[in-house]
Amino acid sequence: MLTKVISDFGSGRVRATTVAISDPGPLERYLSAKEPGSAFLRRGEGFVGLGEVARFETDYIDTADVWWTEIATQIDHDSELPGASGIGPLAVGSFAFDPDRSAFRSVLTIPRTIIGRRGGQYWLTQIGEHRNQTLPAPGDAPRFPEHLDLGHGTVTQDEWAGIVARCVELIRQGDIHKVVLARDLIAKADGPIDLRAVLGRLIERYPMTWTYLVDGMVGATPELLVRVADGLVTSRVLAGTISVDPDHTDPLAKAAQLARSTKDIREHEFAVESVAQALEPFCRAMNVPEAPSVLPLPNVLHLATDITGVADADVSALRLAAALHPSAAVCGTPTHLALDTIAAIENMDRGRYAGPVGWVDTEGDGEWAIALRGGYSGPDAPDQIRLFAGAGIVADSQPGAELEETRAKFVPMLQALGLD
Repeated sequence: MLTKVISDFGSGRVRATTVAISDPGPLERYLSAKEPGSAFLRRGEGFVGLGEVARFETDYIDTADVWWTEIATQIDHDSELPGASGIGPLAVGSFAFDPDRSAFRSVLTIPRTIIGRRGGQYWLTQIGEHRNQTLPAPGDAPRFPEHLDLGHGTVTQDEWAGIVARCVELIRQGDIHKVVLARDLIAKADGPIDLRAVLGRLIERYPMTWTYLVDGMVGATPELLVRVADGLVTSRVLAGTISVDPDHTDPLAKAAQLARSTKDIREHEFAVESVAQALEPFCRAMNVPEAPSVLPLPNVLHLATDITGVADADVSALRLAAALHPSAAVCGTPTHLALDTIAAIENMDRGRYAGPVGWVDTEGDGEWAIALRGGYSGPDAPDQIRLFAGAGIVADSQPGAELEETRAKFVPMLQALGLD
């Protein structure tokens, strides 16, 4: 079942205008509490979206791709800038991890106004007639509630460690190679939580990640599911993690430990193989590095592999996201058995955590990350936010070590909420 809510799109055509602007400064400051907003930023580049001219709620990414392909043909785009990936009208989305078992709908929206920065270019895109081609004023200042309480989520830490132990037993039976298990925490405030403030702190502390704000989902993910730009496909696979405390441990020694870890290397190989197999039918050529590198973040180190390829004609970033999700990095392998195991023992609805989050343009180019290191706050409970973290479980996983990994992965959001 799917639902469309469309305001400015009907049977006729819609006009979009893109103009060059001077450097607008930090893009996140244009988000306002008075209207829906979205953001997808990394190292100061990307965009924020203000308002909505169209909204599409669905269960499946494939359906959203069909809808956006149709809508994109109705947009007449006038631009002062040369054609380039991501400059102009966009659809911004966040998708459920397991739509067959989730009460949460996936969503794709089209912002009314987009303010962007990339590669020394700055632009303003507006959709609809009689648009003012001047930069909007910054939004009101984000505010945090004065008090936040952090409680356990669907299960306690001890209960989750027991779930991990049960999962290891299932894996050792031989049919499943890896399962990614997640847990949640719930923070409650004395007033509505302004996700713009959370976003701002994540941007400040984790500029090397993809920081996102889409329909109640906010976070700072290090994992790029897929990027398509002018025919080039890129996917960053992260699997295999070790926590780092720079004040008390040597990051280089930790990196060497991670690179030698049989458990983490095996977990990473499963993830790389799943992404490469999913991309292959859509690419004329591919490059898969033989060995991973170590990606450093302030709180953890990851084994990382960047897979690249040349996309077949007319393959959109959203179509590739549908093919890639869920990868072994967030689900497990074999995929169908891992999904069944998660549904049977994880004891919670992930919603859109660990699902694709990102954008696609009218030519099909786009960037889709995996919604990790984040949380969700919805209109039904604006005074609380649900945080998520997960860990890849293989045959030699230890429940205590996996629990510690999730603690490290909660850190970015806890910091952003002032709860670290």
